[in-house]
Amino acid sequence: MSDKPIYVTEPFLPPLEEFIPYLEQIWESKRLTNNGPMHQQLEEALCEYLGVPEIALFNNGTTALLTALKALRITGEVITTPFTFVATAHALTWNGITPVFVDIDVHTLNLDPKKIEAAITPRTTAILPVHCYGNPCDVDAIQEIADKYNLKVIYDAAHAFGVQDEGGSILRHGDLSAVSFHATKVFNTFEGGAIICADKKTKRHINDLKNFGIVNETTIVATGINGKMSEINSAFGLLQLHHIDEVILRRQVTDQLYRDGLKNTKGIRPIEFSKKNKTNYSYFPILVEDEYPLTRDKIYNLLLENNIYARRYFYPLLTDHPMYRNHTSTGSSACYFPIAAEATQKIICLPIHDQLDSDALKEILEILNGSKQ
Repeated sequence: MSDKPIYVTEPFLPPLEEFIPYLEQIWESKRLTNNGPMHQQLEEALCEYLGVPEIALFNNGTTALLTALKALRITGEVITTPFTFVATAHALTWNGITPVFVDIDVHTLNLDPKKIEAAITPRTTAILPVHCYGNPCDVDAIQEIADKYNLKVIYDAAHAFGVQDEGGSILRHGDLSAVSFHATKVFNTFEGGAIICADKKTKRHINDLKNFGIVNETTIVATGINGKMSEINSAFGLLQLHHIDEVILRRQVTDQLYRDGLKNTKGIRPIEFSKKNKTNYSYFPILVEDEYPLTRDKIYNLLLENNIYARRYFYPLLTDHPMYRNHTSTGSSACYFPIAAEATQKIICLPIHDQLDSDALKEILEILNGSKQ
């Protein structure tokens, strides 16, 4: 058993001395928020790094998602996935929108485009897919449906920082994408998030909404909120960008070691990511199939007994929570979302981060491969 806890993730923190000069600049300027110089520099740097036209920074990813829905004036019903973090559905509900859940693809665990059209009603105004674990959705199929029915598409891209498909950043798809910079993410600003959009006019509208709708000292044009990112968070993001490629590379090494170590383990199925895409290795999710001698929960508890904190991510299914149970007429998620209901009972995310050492990885693999069961 490891003496030190092994967590499912740990935030990357660069050397503290590298952060001090940024703080000194903030102290000298006395600009702590309200679109200060660090904020502006980070937006420019992220547009260049990610290869996106416009980005609006936020204090967290949930506020970004809330604002994205407001910016596009989404109402009525929105089709989304039940296999996601609660913030996805909460953002809809907080905006007075009804989430309509649709089952997921058995391989990617993303929203299944083949199930979307049957869920569209006259009240449907948008689709809110999630790039689950940073694994890109079938963006072409989703956009084809959206165009056919004149629907907006907003991507919950919380996990998808730096992910690319053959055409570039996955964040360029849809009408808007909302990303998270939370401490648990590959790229973090302590807390933070952003909306990616296609043009300056849309960004100006988003900027108005995240600053109470204020345009100038005497003019308010919208019922906005306070979603601004602070200068300290922005400065930390600028520093993180100097290290992010190295961080992702180290996570890639861990990902491959897991895959090599589990390739002959019957009943353990790592989620596959397309080799055509550039991924960020934000999670290492596996499905515990029936052939494996232990259930998912027994593995989870066995890891805990050895001071290893994996995560059943996402469990339980959104539609098993009290506030969303009424979205299935029988109250049974398995009847309506059989693939998602099965996945939530089998999924477990193993520890992966840039500081995970070889001894910790070896111990995890020994447990999964039976030598420590």
